[in-house]
Amino acid sequence: MTIGFFLRSISLFAMFPLAVYAQSVVKVTPLGGQEGEFCRFDRAMIFEDPNGTRILYDAGRTVAGAADSRLGKIDVVLISHMHGDHLGDRHNPTPNAGSCDKPDISVSALPNSNSVNIAVKTGAKIVTGSEMPSFLANKLKQAGGDEKNSILVRFGAMQTIGGVDITTVPAAHSNGISGDFVGSRLGELLKETGITAYAGPPTGYVLKFSNGLVAYLSGDTGITAEQKEVVGEYYKPQLAVMNIGDTFTTGPKEAAYVVNELVEPKAVIASHANEVATSNGKVIAGTRTEQFMKASKMPVYVPLSGKTMSFDGKGKCTAGC
Repeated sequence: MTIGFFLRSISLFAMFPLAVYAQSVVKVTPLGGQEGEFCRFDRAMIFEDPNGTRILYDAGRTVAGAADSRLGKIDVVLISHMHGDHLGDRHNPTPNAGSCDKPDISVSALPNSNSVNIAVKTGAKIVTGSEMPSFLANKLKQAGGDEKNSILVRFGAMQTIGGVDITTVPAAHSNGISGDFVGSRLGELLKETGITAYAGPPTGYVLKFSNGLVAYLSGDTGITAEQKEVVGEYYKPQLAVMNIGDTFTTGPKEAAYVVNELVEPKAVIASHANEVATSNGKVIAGTRTEQFMKASKMPVYVPLSGKTMSFDGKGKCTAGC
């Protein structure tokens, strides 16, 4: 090794320190009901861009309110649809309350919702599509937040927040707002008649991160033609977060068809399994989660609560998987 080569190497490391290379990944941290496990109500995940922007997806019932110490800085809150297990009608009093099979979700977040309370405390923007933004803007205002932090992004458009491009994509599911979230006399009337308020169609999301990674977040959905033509062929995600819960959404076989034949990502994170999927961090035999993993052609990662996974711009898991 010549002195000149050595000096050039030192100069390169000074210009591009190792910390820069270490930060060129998107970090995904599930916030589930039990540390190190994948449990019944687990939906919530934090996506952290290499530039530090942090996005909370479907806070639901396992984020222990706005004071949950696991949240940290949150810049964006995503809500795929208005059902209580995603918007957050109630939640854990503290992280890990209860057990994987019997979670303690005794704290009511009504009528504001867990998601709105988190957005108000953190100052995050709520990004949704359909008819949800106006309802959430009013909720932010009622909870003491800024109604302008409810941002609309409908199908075919993009919003860039904190260097991350965000759009919504179609999902096949229901999306009514329950009377409990509406409150007042109108909410009581909705409950008495057994109907829900109109919120437009539910959505999934596509996120484009600053390192080039494109992620598809399915939300609650069945199989749709748009998963191939819009998500797979146009956005071309390298990472998918896929619901596998069955009955209400795609089951494990249907979800495997979506990722294998329609979306075709390089890697998948299972989500919304509606079951106790793991024990001591290992997938339980015979579960929907195991069925989905066996049926999928690409690597499937299990979202163990509190365990951070890192993905490079091509969808390769570089740590935590």
